[in-house]
Amino acid sequence: MKSYIAKPSEIERKWYVVDAEGKTLGRLASKVAAILRGKNKPTYTPHMDCGDYVIVINAEKVKVTGKKMTDKLYVSYSGFPGGKKEVALKELLEKKPDEIVRHAVKGMMPDGKLGRQMFKKLKVYAGPEHNHEAQKPETLEI
Repeated sequence: MKSYIAKPSEIERKWYVVDAEGKTLGRLASKVAAILRGKNKPTYTPHMDCGDYVIVINAEKVKVTGKKMTDKLYVSYSGFPGGKKEVALKELLEKKPDEIVRHAVKGMMPDGKLGRQMFKKLKVYAGPEHNHEAQKPETLEI
């Protein structure tokens, strides 16, 4: 028996809309990452981008458990002395709520060129509106 290897011409991409309102951040991110990678399809091939496009709406209404809202820190470093910045989840939720979901999903994607290519298929919006009606996205319940 031979393993199935998807060819680039055989890959069909769909568009899905996921409503993040009331969803737990980590659980949402892991499901979205699996769809972006194509692991929900029987034609999944590890070395190819077989995934679908995902639109996440209402990112500002995502929830977290425990004391993460105040204790979870997003750290960035510019490379210069004293260039370390720390932002709490609560502050980032007020300023850039879409960045929280994007950061969580990115951490669940593979490192390298293939992971970056897959990650480009994620579209995150803070509110309920998105501008991808032309792609006729299907609603996906997570």
